[in-house]
Amino acid sequence: MFAERLHTLITNPQAIADLRNYFGIGVPPGGMPFTGSRFEHLAGGGDRPEVADRFTAEDLVAVQTLSVTVPAPVALDILEGRLGARLSGLLQAIPRDIDMVDAEADVLAEGSPADQAWSLLCAQYGVDWVIAGKLLARKRPRLLPVYDKVVRCALGRPRPSFWLALHAALRENDRALHRELLALRQVAGVPETVSALRICDVAVWMGHRAEGHACPR
Repeated sequence: MFAERLHTLITNPQAIADLRNYFGIGVPPGGMPFTGSRFEHLAGGGDRPEVADRFTAEDLVAVQTLSVTVPAPVALDILEGRLGARLSGLLQAIPRDIDMVDAEADVLAEGSPADQAWSLLCAQYGVDWVIAGKLLARKRPRLLPVYDKVVRCALGRPRPSFWLALHAALRENDRALHRELLALRQVAGVPETVSALRICDVAVWMGHRAEGHACPR
C-alpha cells in the first residue's frame, strides 16, 4: 500500500508541473519559487565537506524555508552547547556520500547513529519530530528524507519506520521507484544536485495538497 501510494503520486503527470512550480523553473517574470526550493542548496548545502558533521546557523535558516523554526534555546545549544557536540559526534558516523537506495537498512534502523540523532533531538530535547527530521535531512539530503505532517497524511505511518519503509520501496523491483524519481527530476528540469529524496518529498507534498487535503506543512 505504501509503495503503491507513493508510485501513484510521483507518476501523476501533474508532478512534473508541480516540481517546476516549486523550484521556479519556467515561472513567468515576477513569479517566485517556493522558499523550500532553497532547502538543500542554501549557502552551498548542509552536507558540503567543511560543515557536514556539524550544524551551522545556515542549517537553522534552511529549515525555516520549510516553514518550521528550531526553538531558540535548542538552536543556541546546537550552535554553542553540548547538544551540538553530541550531534556532531553522531553525524560523523552517518554516511554523507550515499543515496538512501544504496545504503544498507541498518544505516536507517533503530539504534543507528541517524536514529540516535533523531531521538536525541525529540526525546531528550523536546524538539518536534518534524523539525528534527528536517534538520537531519538538511545534513544528509541524499540519505535522510523530509517527513512532515503532509507527507504523513499522504503516506501514513508505516512500521517499523518511515525511513525503512521508503528505503524498501526505493529498492523494490530492481530500484524502479528510485529510477522513476531520477526520470521525473530530469523531465521537470530540476538540477541533478537536488536529491532523489527531495524530488520524492516535493512530488508527494504538492500532489497531496492538490488533492484537497489541508494538512499543515
